[in-house]
Amino acid sequence: MIGTWRISTYNAALTALYFIPAWTLASYKIAIAPIHGLYDRPNIAFGIFFSDYLQLSSLGTIRAAWLLVVLRMTTVAFLVVFVLQVARPSSRLKGEGNEAFLVALVIGSIMSLLAMCIAAEAGEAAALHLHATETLLLAASAILALAEPWLQPRGSDSLTPARFAPAPAMTGAAPIPEARQMLP
Repeated sequence: MIGTWRISTYNAALTALYFIPAWTLASYKIAIAPIHGLYDRPNIAFGIFFSDYLQLSSLGTIRAAWLLVVLRMTTVAFLVVFVLQVARPSSRLKGEGNEAFLVALVIGSIMSLLAMCIAAEAGEAAALHLHATETLLLAASAILALAEPWLQPRGSDSLTPARFAPAPAMTGAAPIPEARQMLP
């Protein structure tokens, strides 16, 4: 089983294993108490931006917090789909989870980058470190997912390891040697 995993699949699975519980917990805190959950460390950058910079009312801040929950849970849902698809070797070898991971990667990267910029503007150092780490994690996953197909040797199928490749037909005849040029 370990021989069928590519390095980008390992990285994507580990990235998903971080973001699924972290963003689910942050979204859950907003769902329980929208204003209080919005001022928790993972969400403080958006909380300051919604209330101080956009000067939204309390109802507007709650609506913006729910929009944040929807975006985060959408990312989590795509990551869960990815993890479920790569858990089966047949779908992992076909690369069926790649689209779900890339959609989650795009949404998550945009949200983390925005949160990092907002935290830097608001002066929240702890939130800035958290969102910078998340942004770097997602950027590294994106680079690896996009660059790995070009790192494979030409002619090799990266999705089908050698031990799963079909065996050559056994006909009983000796292989035909290649024609060699004679030197003068």
